[in-house]
Amino acid sequence: MSDLEQQLTELGNHIAWPESPTRLWRGVGRSRPVRPWARWALAAAAGLLLAVGALIAYTPTRDAIAGFLNLHTTVNRVPALQSPSPRPGQSLGLGAPTTLAQAQSRLTWRITVPPALGQPDVVYVTLPPVGPSGGEITLVYIHRPGIKPSGQTGVSVLVTEARGAVNEQFFGKTVGPDATIESVEVNGHKGWWISGAPHIFVFTDANGNPYYDTLRLATNTLIFDDGGTIVRIEGDMTKAQALQIAGSL
Repeated sequence: MSDLEQQLTELGNHIAWPESPTRLWRGVGRSRPVRPWARWALAAAAGLLLAVGALIAYTPTRDAIAGFLNLHTTVNRVPALQSPSPRPGQSLGLGAPTTLAQAQSRLTWRITVPPALGQPDVVYVTLPPVGPSGGEITLVYIHRPGIKPSGQTGVSVLVTEARGAVNEQFFGKTVGPDATIESVEVNGHKGWWISGAPHIFVFTDANGNPYYDTLRLATNTLIFDDGGTIVRIEGDMTKAQALQIAGSL
């Protein structure tokens, strides 16, 4: 505020002060004299009002005052707390988030990562009794070239693996009426290309029990048996893209 004080002092030196009044008020029948200190107080107050009015009219000073007030109001504001961003695939019920190394230490069979997709962005694992016997792992890929991510989940591709076998009788009856099944071959192993909007997939787990699993993205899906490991590849992709990903395993 040193600049403001300096401007007030300088302006006060150029103000024509009014002559002191001899009477402050008139009563009935007589007049009361004004004390000397009152005359000085009135003159000082009038001069201060004129000085403040002139300073407010002066643009640089007005901006300085506004800046001073704004500074003292903004420093007391408390920033709004932001909620953390959800983990990709968190809403799909894929199990507990983990890493590939941690998941591998909890499973007795080898996890395979398709080189065509590279390292997953997020990994989830489901263990019994919630998941199938032997456990299940899901690799989440957020963005991959040529594969459009889901508008609801923000995920491009899901690769799910579990030990077991495909029972074609259960499998064919549960994919839903809006889906079509086509037999394919992946690296010499039998597979199925499901186009449309499948929702349920049933396979036999490592203990021989049927396990009903949900196809989370409800898009085209490639399923194949990789030597006793059931691999599912879900995403908004063509059959050629899905076979290329599976063939890289």
